[in-house]
Amino acid sequence: MLRYATDWLGVYREEVNALNVYPVPDGDTGTNMHLTMQSVRRELDTADVSSMAGVARAISYGALLGARGNSGVILSQLLKGFAEVIKDKAEVDAPTLIRAFDAAQKSGYGAVMKPVEGTILTVARGIAEGARGDSVDMVLENALFKGQELLDQTPEMLPALKQAGVIDSGGQGYLYIVQGLLAELRGDQLPAAPEITQYAAQSFENEEFGFCTEFLMSEATKPIEEIRELVSPFGDSLLVVGAEGYVKGHIHTNEPDELLATVGRYGRMLKTKVEDMSEQHTEILAMAGATARAEEELPLSGLVAVANGYGLVKLFRSLGARIVSGGQTANPSVQDIVDAVRSVSAERVLVLPNNKNVLMAAERAVELMEGRAVVVPTRTLGQGMGAALAFQEGTPADELKEAMTEAAGAVTTFEVTRASRTTNITTKKGETLAIAEGDVIGLQDDELVQAGGSPEDSVLKMLAGAYAGQEIITVFGGPQKSQADLDALAGRIGREFGSAEVEAHAGGPDLYDYLVTLE
Repeated sequence: MLRYATDWLGVYREEVNALNVYPVPDGDTGTNMHLTMQSVRRELDTADVSSMAGVARAISYGALLGARGNSGVILSQLLKGFAEVIKDKAEVDAPTLIRAFDAAQKSGYGAVMKPVEGTILTVARGIAEGARGDSVDMVLENALFKGQELLDQTPEMLPALKQAGVIDSGGQGYLYIVQGLLAELRGDQLPAAPEITQYAAQSFENEEFGFCTEFLMSEATKPIEEIRELVSPFGDSLLVVGAEGYVKGHIHTNEPDELLATVGRYGRMLKTKVEDMSEQHTEILAMAGATARAEEELPLSGLVAVANGYGLVKLFRSLGARIVSGGQTANPSVQDIVDAVRSVSAERVLVLPNNKNVLMAAERAVELMEGRAVVVPTRTLGQGMGAALAFQEGTPADELKEAMTEAAGAVTTFEVTRASRTTNITTKKGETLAIAEGDVIGLQDDELVQAGGSPEDSVLKMLAGAYAGQEIITVFGGPQKSQADLDALAGRIGREFGSAEVEAHAGGPDLYDYLVTLE
C-alpha cells in the first residue's frame, strides 16, 4: 500500500507543486513529499519485511533519510508516529490503523516548534479524527472524508491561501498519500496526471529569510534539543528531528553557509541542500509558462544540470540551467531527469550529468525524450561548469554539444573528501596509497591521486602537480568549511600561483571539503 501510495502521489506531484503559496515561494512541496516517499520505498526494497518491525523501521528510517523540504520533514514525522504504533503488531487491522493515524498527527505537531493551522498538520489531524470504522477500508474512507473537509477549510485559516484562492499544498499531498493506500487496497488503477494550467505562486512578498536550508547529519555529538537551539537563531521555519542516530534539519535563513559550518562541528554532515527561494520562484513561473509559450517563441536550446551544493546550484542557475538535485551518493533517477527536461521551454534541451555515475541515467532519459534532448557527457561538476559557460540558448543544440564538450575538456577538477573505508590504492602513476577510514583524499578528474594531510594541503599539492599557466582557479568550500577557511585557502593559492586569478565561494557539494577547478 505504501509503495502504491508513492506512485499515486507521483501522479499528482506537479499539481501539488502548483498549489504552493505559503509561507514563502518554497514551491516544490509535491516533489519534496514524493522524494520522501520514494526514500521509504527504497528502504523497503532492502528491509526485512518478514516482520512488522522490519517494515516499521524501513518506514521511519527511510522517511527521515529522504525527507526534503519543510513538507517532507513533517511527512517523515507523520510516518515515524505511524510506524511506532504498527511495529509490534502482527497485522494492521482497523483499530491499529486508527491508533496509527492518531500517533502520526501527534508526532507531526510535536516536531514543529510553532504549529500553524491551515497546513499539512491540520489535514493530518482531520485524517486522525475521521479514522473510524470496523474495517481497514472503512477507516481509510472515513479518514479521507474528514481530511478533505479540513483541507477545504485551510483557506479560511491562512490568509495567503485565501488570497491565492487555493487549498494547502502539503495537506493535499498528504491526502493523496492516504488516497493511494485505499486505491491499492481496492485495486484501483493509477489515474492520468492532471494537466497543470496555472501555478498559484504568481507573486509573493519578500520574506525576511531567503534560503531554504537543509542538512542530514550522523554521529551527532550533541542531543537534538541542543542542535535545535544552535540552529534557531539563524532563521525561521525551523525543524530539527532525528532517529536511528541521524539528525535532520530544515530552516529558512540568510546565512546558509555559516549555519552549516556551525552545525557541522557536531557530527558528520551527509547531505545538505540550500535553495535561493526567489530564484526557485522564478523557476516555478518558468515551469508554469512552459506549455503556454507559442512555438515560435521557444529558444533553440535549453539546459538541465545535475548538481548539489548551494554555491554550485546558484552558479548553474545563473548560466540558464534547470537543476536536478543530486550527485555523489545521491544519484537522481531517470524520471527525475526526464521531468526536468519536460519542464524546460526550448526546442531541444542539453543535459549535463556532471558525475560519471549519473551519465547512464542521463543517456536513458534522453532516449525516452525521443530527440528532444541531448547529453553533454560531463563526468565532474568542474566539467559541467565549463560546459555551462559555453551554453547559448540561441544556438542549435547539436552545435552547442560540440562546443560545450570542448569547453568541459578544458577544465581540470579537483575534489577533496574523506575516505569511507580503509584500503590500499595504486594510482595511475604507480604510487601505492595506504588509506585509513576518515583520511583526507584528493581526486583529480575523478581519479584518486593523493591521500593524507589536511584538506588544504591536499588542494595545494594537487594544484602544484597540474598547474601549467592556467588563468583561473575557482574554489568551492563544502558545508563544513567557514568563510574564514575559504579566505585562508584562497590566500595560500594566490601566493603559490601568483599569475592565476583565484575565486572562492561557499556552497560546495555535500561530503566534500573542497571542489576546485583549474581552467
